Amino acid sequence: MSIGRPASELPELSNEEILRYSRHLIIPEVGVEGQRRLKAARVLLVGAGGLGSPNALYLAAAGVGTLGIVEADVVDVTNLQRQVLHGTKDVGRKKLESARERIRDVNPHVKVIAHDAWLTSENALEILSGYDLVVDGTDNFATRYLVNDACVLLGKPNVYGSIFRFEGQSTVFCTADGPCYRCLYPEPPPPGMVPSCAEGGVLGILPGLVGLVQATEAVKLITGVGEPLVGRLLLVDALGMQFRTVKLRKDPRCPACGTREIQALIDYQQFCGIRGDETEQAADGVPSITAGELDARRRRGEDFDLIDVREPHEWEIGRIEGARLAPLSTFAEALRTFDSARDLVLYCKSGARSARAVRQLQEAGFRRVWNLEGGILRWSEEIDPSVPRY
Repeated sequence: MSIGRPASELPELSNEEILRYSRHLIIPEVGVEGQRRLKAARVLLVGAGGLGSPNALYLAAAGVGTLGIVEADVVDVTNLQRQVLHGTKDVGRKKLESARERIRDVNPHVKVIAHDAWLTSENALEILSGYDLVVDGTDNFATRYLVNDACVLLGKPNVYGSIFRFEGQSTVFCTADGPCYRCLYPEPPPPGMVPSCAEGGVLGILPGLVGLVQATEAVKLITGVGEPLVGRLLLVDALGMQFRTVKLRKDPRCPACGTREIQALIDYQQFCGIRGDETEQAADGVPSITAGELDARRRRGEDFDLIDVREPHEWEIGRIEGARLAPLSTFAEALRTFDSARDLVLYCKSGARSARAVRQLQEAGFRRVWNLEGGILRWSEEIDPSVPRY
């Protein structure tokens, strides 16, 4: 069963479009009607990053008539390893601008609707209501729950994908008979429990793998061909190059689509325990020191221990001179080697992990401990640019 308009209301294809999509038209399962359905379709991409990039490129190339994109970020050089929708010339530019330009080059027949905003409880229903289905390319739990609940309320299929390091997953949520995201994850994990891609990393090719699965599912839903990933979660292991699926069932007790079906959107930042960014949460109430203050103490020759709590592979990228490595993953073992009578300054990449390490030291009775605000990134930006940013 396909989504969207009835066959009698589908737009016609021009001769130019017939030529462009000829390899689709000669597939019996797609044919002219399937291509007309693609032309009539309105798909919303939430995010123009790692997952949004392959989705935008291939859905545009396939002939999806209208692509909406929700994105408020700008292109950063660290995006280019995986966000192939953007190029080096786009660094510092709005992602929406570079995305629109690239999509226009891929297929000028596609209409791009830019939503220059972060998706929130206030705007989600209004934005999503104008589309046939949603492709979720977000990288945080608050927006995933928001997209899910909005799709449940509006009855829109949610083509889900997520990635981390070498692993990914994808499925189709929020169909009439299938489960939703909350059937799988009723509640979010505690803040900081699951590292973000910025902290844990991601193989740059992996968003291409998972994003193309999402794009394929979107095309199948639009044209009505094949068996969509409804009630099945596809798990991708890029290291072993293995793909497997596990069954998902609609949970009758689901707080979103079950017997207590959700009636309105909530505050998803609060629901996920988010009061700001991850660094602000972790550092809340932790004694801190700025990069400038640390630099001044070093210049004065003050005696203190500088502790790097990142992992060994991050240490190899670059470090602050004079630091000692004590990874947070094995911090309990290193803790007994610290001298509580000395001043200790801890740092990580951005300040989140080192804040947690400071708390461990405080719980162990240490009082002369500080967390470097903004971590090694802030140190590189403000004090020593020779230290690589990553």
